[in-house]
Amino acid sequence: MSKALARVAVERVENAILLIRGEKVILDTNLAALYDVETRALLQAVKRNSERFPSDFMFQLTRKEFDSLRSQSVISKGRGGRRYLPYAFTEHGALMAANVLNSKMAVQASVQVVRAFIRLRQMLVSNEELASKLGDLEHKYDAQFPVVFDAIRQLMTPPEPQRKQIGFAKTTKSLLK
Repeated sequence: MSKALARVAVERVENAILLIRGEKVILDTNLAALYDVETRALLQAVKRNSERFPSDFMFQLTRKEFDSLRSQSVISKGRGGRRYLPYAFTEHGALMAANVLNSKMAVQASVQVVRAFIRLRQMLVSNEELASKLGDLEHKYDAQFPVVFDAIRQLMTPPEPQRKQIGFAKTTKSLLK
C-alpha cells in the first residue's frame, strides 16, 4: 500500500474514532465498514467468540449515549433503524474483531486501525509535553510575560463547537408586515 493511500486510510479510521465513557472507540457499523463486512456478520463472529471480548474490549452503548451520538449527527436516523443499541470497540477489541473475522481485508484494515490509535496517542502525548513545557516556562517567566502565556493557553484550548439555531427566527420586520 502506498504511503499516500495508507495516510488516507489512517485518516478515515481516525474520523471513525469516538470518545465514549472516557475510551477511544469505534462503533460496530464503522468497524464493519472498515473491515468490509456487514455489521450483522461482525457481531455474529463476536458473539461466537464472546470470551475474547471482555468489557474493556467492547461494550454496548446505553440509550442515552446512543441518543447523544445521534443528536451530534454521528449516527443517522435512517429508515428501518437499528433493532439494538450499537456496540463500541476499543483498540484491543477492534484488533480482536479482525482476528475472529479472519479475512484478508480485516487483517489489512486492522493495521490501519492500530496506526490511527497510535497516531492519536502520539498527538495526546505531544500536547501534554507542550503543556508541561509551557508550565515550566510560565513559572520561570510569569512575571515578565503573563499576557503571552494567557494567549498561548487560549490557543491550546480547543474551541467549543458552535451550534446552529434550528427553526425560524422571529424578527421585528416580519412582524410589522
